[in-house]
Amino acid sequence: MWSAQHVARDQVRRQADVLDIPTVEKAITEAAVRERESAEQSRRGGSFSEFETDPERLADIWAAKHAEWRRVRDLMVAASWGAYGPEGDTQGSKWAQDRAKQRENALAEAAAFTARRREEADELRMELWLSAAPSRLIRTVAECAGLQPAQVLAQLAERIVVSEDGSVSVPPFSPNL
Repeated sequence: MWSAQHVARDQVRRQADVLDIPTVEKAITEAAVRERESAEQSRRGGSFSEFETDPERLADIWAAKHAEWRRVRDLMVAASWGAYGPEGDTQGSKWAQDRAKQRENALAEAAAFTARRREEADELRMELWLSAAPSRLIRTVAECAGLQPAQVLAQLAERIVVSEDGSVSVPPFSPNL
């Protein structure tokens, strides 16, 4: 769901809170080493067995972290900050808000998808072959009502009444749009 940049920005924002410039410099150095190591592992192929992580993704994340740590350092130097404060990082705050909004949207879409799946479980989809006479009747009714034959059959099925003795009937109705 998240790009390497999203992951890096989120992690660096949380980890950098109240760090001073020398500590951020150490994080830059570590990120550079990890970026190099993960890129080499990616070129060799295979996964990082302890985490079963895709080597290319991990390399992308470390490259993004390296860039984000440098951005944080440059911001601190330009703003003469003694320590990083996420609330003062307007670009980082905007990205965090964008990530939060994307997460909310993704959760809403997942909930909607789950709801649709539940509804679909109750639906019945079928293919129906009718002989010529009933088929002509359905087509004629559909044409008069401005509907597709399947829509007429769906309206017919929605009006089915099952009596106590198990007999099935449909009260008279007029198909509508």
